[in-house]
Parts: sequence; structure tokens; C-alpha cells
Amino acid sequence: MNKDWKDQLTQILDRLGKLENKYAGMGQDMLSYLDGLYYSNGLNYWEYVHLDSLLGLQTPRTPFKDEMIFIIYHQITELMFKLCQHEIISLTEPKGDESEYLRLKDWHKRMARINNYFRHLSNSFDIMMSGMDMEEFRKFRMALLPASGFQSVQFRQIEIMSTDLQNLIRGEDAPAENDTLSARYPFIYWKQGGIDLETGKKTLTLREFEAKYDEELVRLIEKYQTQNIDHLYQTATNEIKADPKLREQLREFDQYVNVYWKLSHLSAAAKHLVREGNHVEATGGTNWRTFLPPRFQQVCFFPELWTEDERSEWGKAAVVKEFNKQVSQSWMKSE
Repeated sequence: MNKDWKDQLTQILDRLGKLENKYAGMGQDMLSYLDGLYYSNGLNYWEYVHLDSLLGLQTPRTPFKDEMIFIIYHQITELMFKLCQHEIISLTEPKGDESEYLRLKDWHKRMARINNYFRHLSNSFDIMMSGMDMEEFRKFRMALLPASGFQSVQFRQIEIMSTDLQNLIRGEDAPAENDTLSARYPFIYWKQGGIDLETGKKTLTLREFEAKYDEELVRLIEKYQTQNIDHLYQTATNEIKADPKLREQLREFDQYVNVYWKLSHLSAAAKHLVREGNHVEATGGTNWRTFLPPRFQQVCFFPELWTEDERSEWGKAAVVKEFNKQVSQSWMKSE
């Protein structure tokens, strides 16, 4: 028996031993599972990713061809949000070993992935801005009432999982931080975006969203009061809090979610909802002109990581960057 064969046999026996221990702990017979493995067929790609189901999820409501682009883009966005949540949960969910729970390398890995996802998200609006006919959009959007991207619950969940509720509270009459959750939740900033500016009443878009998700979001806030990213960072070890790389990762995350992503959304809305100087209402009736600009929202997940000057100029640098980008693109097109 040659050495390679001996090594392979040793590895096989080692794995069989691990399997036997696994199934013994479950009160199961390992040989029965091995029989099942022998008779089972291998997995193929289309079954693994549920390709037929995935490709059958696009159901346009109008005959306009570009509505397919609109649907697929938003579905991709929601899948990216799910990836972000997957990483946040991996970072924030308590583990059995507390020392493993808050390892610096785990923070670096998770935040790098989240930032990568939001970097792609923030650059993704070109799919609609340059790849969708504006006139078609203005027609088929009327068949989507009162649906709106405003109703993306996953984005709201990401916000809640990232920071303390008080950092999301807005309004002159907003209750203090020590007030009850039920008293503070109605003042969460995004609810203002679902108010009709002429009547002061909630839009149907907001009312339907609240009816479906308010209870779920309140439960999530309760769970993440001491589990959100900001809280874990503030209560972390000195090694973690003093790490310059992590500090920049958190600042980057803050800007991607609360500035660049929203500014990209605003740019797309401006292109498709402004016609000859006249503003067109969004599909859900949301007041997007006053709601989307980061400088109006002033939402910040990690306020302690920013200076007063940086907070007062929140979103301004990104607006200048976007303006220069638009000017550059216009100049290249004119050449």
C-alpha cells in the first residue's frame, strides 16, 4: 500500500468517524444516511438556484417593454439588501463564545462585505437611468399605484439593525430618548416621507406599509436596542473602538447608506420624475423632493464618529461629487 493511498484511507476513516459522532448525537443510524446518499441523485445548477422559479417572478402589469427592467432592478436591489442583512446578523447575533462574538477581524470582514454591497447598490441606478425609456416609465408607472420603493421593509430593517432608534427620530415634537418605544416610533424619520405636503395626511402608500410592517418593525427595534451595530461598537473593547480601519469602515457604511445610496435614488427620481421643469409625483405620492435629499434627512448611524462640522455639512460633499459627475457626462456627450 503506497503512502498516498494510506493518507486517503486515513482521511476517509476520519470523516466516517465524524459522521458517526454527528448522527449518534442525533440518535440516528449513520449507515441509513449513507445508504440514502448512495441512492440519491446529484444536484444541478438550475435546481440549486431555483432558476425556473426565479425567472418566473417578473410579472409586468403593462405592455411597455421597459417595465421588465424596472421590476428586475428592484428585485436585484432587494436581494442585495438581503445580503447586507445576512452580514449584519452574522456580526450582531450573539454567539456561544463571547470572545468570538466581538473579534476585531470579524468586524473587519463583515463591514467590508456590507460596504461592498452598498458600493454596488449606489452605482447601480445607471441600470434604470440610462437603460430605461423615460416616456415609457412615465406611462407604466401609473399602473403601479400606490406601490413605491418607499415600501422596502428590508431597507428599514437595515437601518434599525445599524443604529439606536433615537438616531432615526425626527420632528419638533419628537419625544425624548428616555420615553417609551411606542411613543418614539411614530417619529421615525421616514414616516415624514409618506405625508402629503398639501393635506398633511398620510399617503395610502404609508398607511398600507404601516398596516403590514409596523408591528414587525417595532419588534425588531426591541430586539436590537442593545444589539445594533452602533451599540455593539460603543460597548466593545478598547482594541475594537481604537482601531482606525474599523472606524473608517463604519464611517464608509454611514455615508453609503445615508448619503450615496439616497443621493443616487434622488438623481434617478429627478431624471424620471422631472419633465420640462415640472415635478411629477412619485408612484406612491411620497414627497421625494423634500424626503430624499440627505441634507434634509440628516440621518447618521454613528454620530460619535463625525465632527460637528462634518455633521453640519452632511451630504454636501456627495452632492458636489454627483454634480461634477453629471457635468462631466454632459461634456463628454457634447464632444
